[in-house]
Parts: sequence; structure tokens; C-alpha cells
Amino acid sequence: MTRKPIRVLIVDDSASVRQVLSSILGDDPGIEVMGTAADAFAAARRLQNELPDVMILDIEMPGMDGLTFLRKIMAQRPIPVIICSTLTEAGSRALFDALEAGAVDVLPKPRIDTRNALIETADRLRHAVRAAAQAKLRPREPRMQVEKKLTADVIMPPPVLRRVRTDTERIVCIGISTGGTETLRDILERLPANCPGMAVVQHMPEKFTLAFAKRLNSICAMEIKEAEDGDEVTTGRVLIAPGNRHMLLQRAGTQYRVAIKDGPPVSRHRPSVDVLFRSAAQYAGANALGIIMTGMGDDGARGLLEMRKAGASTIAQDEDSCVVFGMPKEAIDCGAAQKIVSLARMPQEILAWPHSPETARSA
Repeated sequence: MTRKPIRVLIVDDSASVRQVLSSILGDDPGIEVMGTAADAFAAARRLQNELPDVMILDIEMPGMDGLTFLRKIMAQRPIPVIICSTLTEAGSRALFDALEAGAVDVLPKPRIDTRNALIETADRLRHAVRAAAQAKLRPREPRMQVEKKLTADVIMPPPVLRRVRTDTERIVCIGISTGGTETLRDILERLPANCPGMAVVQHMPEKFTLAFAKRLNSICAMEIKEAEDGDEVTTGRVLIAPGNRHMLLQRAGTQYRVAIKDGPPVSRHRPSVDVLFRSAAQYAGANALGIIMTGMGDDGARGLLEMRKAGASTIAQDEDSCVVFGMPKEAIDCGAAQKIVSLARMPQEILAWPHSPETARSA
């Protein structure tokens, strides 16, 4: 049976942007551009007749701005929406307003040389559309198969697995993607300042992670920052991998530091969860807790399994609380997850570790 293509509506006041986006998406046989609209009112008229699977929406538009339109959509007939706008650049309040209003993903639209920049990020755009189409806002098409991709071998060799608990501090490693920004905020807001140090890979574009970390730092008890090469992972600190760079955990005596490195995308991502988790298996072993959460694809599944084999505790987010049950499902299917935990219980699990007993499943 032939799978129906993902139908996309593009809403942007720039004719050239509409043309480029249509061309990029039209080159993917699994995606169909069902139409375009120059403003929110034209889009609203289109939605009266048919609903797309995914909408790509600009923020700065005449008449009704994109954020207002997004809020109306989410209140009346939720549709997976990807924001593509210059107003979501680093430090912009619009980035967080869009995510809080219900956008599934946010992509930058550079102010200069927009056409060439959009072409360069074609793969990122298509992947975002495929992920958004699986978001649990309404019934979706069956999961698409994961394409072959590079593994963490291209960044570092497989770990020498040894189930040894050292005298290093405990560390929590989190991998997360689509739907992850609000999910992370929900967790980190509920953790105290003395929580074990954390290293987080959230799939986000370059420069967005700095603004994201600053925003979380302003509302959470823990210190949260975009990771820089050599930063220490200490109690009360959360380091978020910078967009477009891999983050690896390293030992420094009894402490942990992070290394920020270039390299090809792993599991189609840079930063990659597999890279972080593999380094945690190598250098932290049983002193690490690995958590894989909402997101499309399988980035992190192999790395989480390596962590478990090295003696680490491992958790996958449950299906009901995921925006996209892709990465956690892959980890569960390959036997990487010791526990399956809801978003609501995740902070308690982090605080209880390592004292909670290993179980196969947790509500």
C-alpha cells in the first residue's frame, strides 16, 4: 500500500520565500505542497476547506502576525506548525513565544541571502516536516522508516565497556528532539539547585541553543548554559550542546568536562545524542543516568544501549507523554531502556537515582 505524502501549507508574505520553500519540499517525494498563502487571512480561508498535515508559518506578516494566528489555530483546530522566521533568531522572545503557543519546531530564516540559506538547510527543513507530521496533535500517518545514517563511530570509537563504579561524581545525560524545548523546561523547572550535573543534547539549529539556555537559566534553580569546550559538569549545572556542534563527555580526574567538536552529522544530527551517550558509556559508566525523550528517528538508541551495557541506569520517556514517540521507541525496542517513565514522573526519577531499584517498566 502506497503511503500518502505529507501535505504542507506554506504561509509567508514573501513570494520568493514561498517559492524556495515549495521547491525544497517539492523535491521530496514524501512531501506535497498543497498550497501557499501570503498572509494569515488567506491561510484561514484555505483552512476552511481543507487541513494540511503540517503548516510552515512566518511570524512577521501584514494584518495578523504569525504568533496571533498560531494561537488561534491551536485553540480552534490544532495543526502541527513549524515556524520559519527571522524573528526567531538568537535572543528573540518570539522563539519562545512560538514554542509556548504550540509550534512543533522553529527554523531560522536569515535576513540576508535568504534563498541560498534556505537551500543549504533543505535537509533540516524536510526532516522537520516529517517530524511535525508525527506530532500527536491529531491522528497521523504511520511512522516513516528511518534512513541509513552515520553512527557515532565517525566521532569516537566504540567504548571499552566495563561495569565499574568510579569515584567520579554522578551525571545525567539527556537526549531529546521534536517537542523537546517545552518538555525540557517542564523537567528542569521542577529540579532543585543541588541536582546532579547534566549534559543535554537537544536538536536545535545553531545559535538557538544559546537563547534557549539563557531562557531556561532565568526560570530554573539550576545553572543552565550553552556548553563551551572545557566546561565542567558539576552539581547544579546543566550544559546544553551548542547547535551544529557535537558534545562529548570527558574525564578530568574525578570531575567531568565536555568537549565541543565538529564532525559529520551522526544519525542525521549535529549535535547527536548517540555521540554524547557513547562518551558517557566510555567515561562515566555506572555513575551515569541516560534519558532519551521525545523526538523523531533513532538518534540516541544505540548510545543508550552502550550506556546500559557499561552499567549506567537508563530511562525512556513513555509514548503517552511524547510529542513524537520515535527516539524512545527505538531505544525501548533495542533493549536500551531499563525504565519507561512518563514526563510527569521524570523529575522524581532523576532525584531518586541511583537509589531506585532497576525495573523493566514504570508508569
